Amino acid sequence: MATRVIGAASLTRDLGRWRHDEPGVAAADAKRPTRPAYVALAESIRLLIHDGRAPLGVALPSERDLSTSLAVSRTTVTSAYTLLREHGYLISRQGSRSTVALPPTVVHDGTKPARSILAMMAQPELPTVDMTYAAMAAPPIMSEAYSHALQGLPTYLGTHGMDPVGVLILREALARRYTERGLPTEPDQILITLGAQHGLRLLLNVLTTPAERVLIEHPTYPNAIEAIRDVGARPVPVPMRPDGWDMDGIRSAARQTAASVAYLIPDFNNPTGLLMDAESRAELAAIARETRMTVIVDESMVDLDLTDGESMPPAAAFARGSEIVTIGSASKSFWGGLRVGWVRANQPLIAKLLGTRSTVDLGTPVMDQLATVHLLQHADEILTTRKQQLLSRRATLLDALAEDLPDWRVAPGAGGMSLWAQLPAPVSTALAATAPNHGVLLAAGPRFGVQGAFERFIRLPFTHEEPDLRLAVKSIAATYTSLTPHAADPLSPLITY
Repeated sequence: MATRVIGAASLTRDLGRWRHDEPGVAAADAKRPTRPAYVALAESIRLLIHDGRAPLGVALPSERDLSTSLAVSRTTVTSAYTLLREHGYLISRQGSRSTVALPPTVVHDGTKPARSILAMMAQPELPTVDMTYAAMAAPPIMSEAYSHALQGLPTYLGTHGMDPVGVLILREALARRYTERGLPTEPDQILITLGAQHGLRLLLNVLTTPAERVLIEHPTYPNAIEAIRDVGARPVPVPMRPDGWDMDGIRSAARQTAASVAYLIPDFNNPTGLLMDAESRAELAAIARETRMTVIVDESMVDLDLTDGESMPPAAAFARGSEIVTIGSASKSFWGGLRVGWVRANQPLIAKLLGTRSTVDLGTPVMDQLATVHLLQHADEILTTRKQQLLSRRATLLDALAEDLPDWRVAPGAGGMSLWAQLPAPVSTALAATAPNHGVLLAAGPRFGVQGAFERFIRLPFTHEEPDLRLAVKSIAATYTSLTPHAADPLSPLITY
């Protein structure tokens, strides 16, 4: 089978402003450490690999094609590829192209962040704050939850333990929560999954076909974009406004593209933290009915309201039929290591999902489900504490940004776990590429969009302890200072917005 190849034009677009040694830089910039062009290119490609925009196993463009596209010497590209091979990011076989890889030294279980090539070449590691994820440590009650789960486990030991729909006691608890929020729900409308991401993938397998279009808000959760692409569908971005969703844009896009599915996060969008109001939820349901489009609503963040206002009713409460399907998760509310999620849908769709699920897995672990039941029984006290922690940490992050990066624009959302910061210049990818050398890991803005968007934005989670957040901002400021001489440069025409 032929190896997939990234086109030179596509890689050039994704690299954006990878080089910062253009003619005309002020002499005052002489104090800033410089790096050879080939190292800058290798480091930028490495970031694309870790971001998933240069997929594993795919071949990079030929040295000649990339040098022409980037307008650099072939020696620069050859040296960059050589550096990537030396550090395990490219695998070369005689008679074939070099393919993207991850070095064996990169730990994939999340216990250690990936380091930049420059950091690998440098002196001992700096203390590193990983700002690439938005998730909190487990609450103290987690051990108690698993103790209760262990006590309840004997009830299930007489069975085969593989229940693809989920244990009844958990489905009953979730049905009650939906009903209390204004969406009457029966247990047989709930399918327990291995997290919200698993639920999304099951739904995409059932509701889409290859090349079908799926509307997404823009920006949105990066793993959802990849899930859509992974099933062969095509994400269609609908830009969000600074104050929320463009409902006219969603209606227009749905009509023009004939999209059969949409994926939205109306409850504290990741990464912006914005909350969709009730009027827009009603309009969303109407759009879905008018265009015969199924809307997948992701409620992973629904419990993380950081305002004093009234909670919004579930988006599905405005549906008249099956036009809105909901996915949820215990990961953000309680703990990321608790791989329990769910789908709330009508019974015919649940049956279809069960048919698809049998080809992928045979159910969610019983222990995790029983632990989730205990956590749901104590959800009010757990969430009260977690929201207080998030409010305090968000305030700390905002204060640190105001002090160290006053020219960055940050508008806190109504909830969630992160801030969506606008930079004065389109340097998000460069910032993320350089940040590990200053002791912080960042997720570049383009991860949250398609076609190279959001080079002027970066997501900043406030889930770390407050001293770590202050340290992270100091490190980000130091990184940004090394890039600011270029802040007034015109936008590269290769970046697509």
